[in-house]
Amino acid sequence: MAAITGIGSALPTAPTAQEDLWEGFFADHFQRDRVASAVWRHAGVETRHGVADPRVDDVSRWTTGQRMRRFAAEALPLGKESVTAALRDAGREPAHIDALVAVSCTGYTTPGLDVLLGRDLGMPTDLQRLHLGHMGCYAALPALATASDAVTARGRTAVVTCVELTSLHVQPPEPGRPDREQVVAHALFADAAGSLVLEPEPADPAATDTPAAGGFTVVDFAARTDAQHAALMTWDVTDTGFRMGLSPKVPGVLAQHVGDAVDDLLGRHGLARADVGAWAVHPGGPRIVDTVAEELGLDEPDVATSRAVLREVGNCSSATILLILERLARAGLAPGTPVLALAFGPGLTLHAALLRAR
Repeated sequence: MAAITGIGSALPTAPTAQEDLWEGFFADHFQRDRVASAVWRHAGVETRHGVADPRVDDVSRWTTGQRMRRFAAEALPLGKESVTAALRDAGREPAHIDALVAVSCTGYTTPGLDVLLGRDLGMPTDLQRLHLGHMGCYAALPALATASDAVTARGRTAVVTCVELTSLHVQPPEPGRPDREQVVAHALFADAAGSLVLEPEPADPAATDTPAAGGFTVVDFAARTDAQHAALMTWDVTDTGFRMGLSPKVPGVLAQHVGDAVDDLLGRHGLARADVGAWAVHPGGPRIVDTVAEELGLDEPDVATSRAVLREVGNCSSATILLILERLARAGLAPGTPVLALAFGPGLTLHAALLRAR
């Protein structure tokens, strides 16, 4: 099986208070609309990080080309910091890495992050690379599944890295009443990078230099895609950056699938919901966390880490679930504890991963 032996993250700049962003830019951007103000203050976010501060750089008026140039300049150093932290946590060097999966839905450059990270970090020239783009907030889990398959089937040592710079996609102001979906998106999303190192789980830990404890063993995955509701969550490339569509109906659709998906995944391994010792629920927003907790019968401590990540750094798209797993790993879970990770995104897609603490 594949083992997550290292986890690392990186956040750009110092944290900015949600209230300061509202008063310093978004209040005027949304015409001081009272509904927009209420949405902003109930987003569950208190601080967040961004490579672009709209109070300094009004990216809302930038072209997509300008935004992509800024992405190329900012994503590489943030990704390098995150990967370096994960390698350090795993006790590995870049030369040890056989495969790299790079994930982002917020920017593109060619050569891509997979090439540039491998080059700048000194990974081997025969590195096997994959870039996953535009999958949205759930992309870390299929990336983890792909990398763990390579580890399990071919004995590779792999890195998964997610680099998301949502601050580059503030949309231009619109005439009339603000679009509520844009208010929600701008109130929630922030920037971060998260990375994992995966290695073959040793049959005899004493006979290898792979760390015997810490991290997670990758067990299995599940997915549900409700394509009939694909229009409820979108991420469109426009002439002024990428524009999110985020219907308030999304939590209700997810509620129809999350229970069955989780029970199916756990049941394949003789487990039930009560056996799960830690939950990593992607905090797409407060209502998403509320819905998952209600449908699965979770108590507030079960989703406390997810809410804390949302509160302290915002929704960082695909990197968010890795930030949550990093915190759970640092919490010192007992070896063998089942851990269930859930993430959601366009499609409308739910992706789940069953892990065990090492």
